[in-house]
Amino acid sequence: MMALRPIPVMPPVADELGRPLADLRISVTDRCNFRCPYCMPRSRFGPGYRFLPGSDVLSVSELLRLANVFLSLGVTKVRLTGGEPLLRGDLDEIVAGLSALGVPDLALTTNGALLRRRAAELRRAGLHRVTVSLDSLHPEVFATMSDARVPVTDVLDGIRAARREGLAPIKLNCVVRRGVNDSGLLDLVEFARRERLTLRFIEYMDVGTSNGWRYDDVVTGAEILDRVARAHALEEVNAEPGAVARRYRFADGGEIGVIMSVSRPFCGDCTRARLGVDGRLFTCLFGSTGTDLRAPLRAGATDDELRRLIQGRWRLRDDRYSELRASGTSDAERVEMSYIGG
Repeated sequence: MMALRPIPVMPPVADELGRPLADLRISVTDRCNFRCPYCMPRSRFGPGYRFLPGSDVLSVSELLRLANVFLSLGVTKVRLTGGEPLLRGDLDEIVAGLSALGVPDLALTTNGALLRRRAAELRRAGLHRVTVSLDSLHPEVFATMSDARVPVTDVLDGIRAARREGLAPIKLNCVVRRGVNDSGLLDLVEFARRERLTLRFIEYMDVGTSNGWRYDDVVTGAEILDRVARAHALEEVNAEPGAVARRYRFADGGEIGVIMSVSRPFCGDCTRARLGVDGRLFTCLFGSTGTDLRAPLRAGATDDELRRLIQGRWRLRDDRYSELRASGTSDAERVEMSYIGG
């Protein structure tokens, strides 16, 4: 594969609400070895489910070319997601290609089950850091949340391997669902403090249309913070521009974050674009349709033509789904998380 030359960075592009394009999340596969009910419930993604054929998935060279165009528009952060990105055999090639393009902040979100065996190759390829999804330390609760036969010890081994390889800082993501894993929040806090990891709690969201989301299942960020504060004094940290997590520092060191998309939406600061596994551009996690970039790419579009297409779509962006969300589940069709990552 011929190495790409980075495209010179153009003036920043902003959407209708003045939000710049700064972050790109790339889904590299729609497949996963977990069946988390909030993302890929087995009732829909069970045996016989038809995942995208290989011909519909962006190749390494296609993905890198599009990423190069996004970087020229001011993107400084790239995160690889899925599905489960570690299921993609050529992930190290993707990482190496992005690293060669000079991505300032190159990260990966994973469920961690395969991280132990792949951490070293990804670090050598140029990956900077990882975020691991970890919804519980309790084996039975973890099995319920992941709906997989993978033991939680495999994920913990992956976290240790990432630390050994210098993929730091390591963050943990925990989706909190009332009556399922919320009783173990403090266990995760103590684990993260002991291991010097940054833990982020995420309010259960109505991403996609297959997870049966109900507001009653949401444990709000305020309630999460109240539970943690009973055990440890917390002090809020000033937010960085575009940050989605509200950060809180422990008096004796370390911090946690809470992502409150339901109870305290942050649409006004959202700078994220999402490139789906099939090459569709989504300007919101809760989007219903995306802009097809794969077709013009395969039809021979130039970098300038692709850049104008992305610029035009971003400038028309007025998404603020979380700010407009009703108290119940919307009937609007939304893309599933497994196609565009979290």
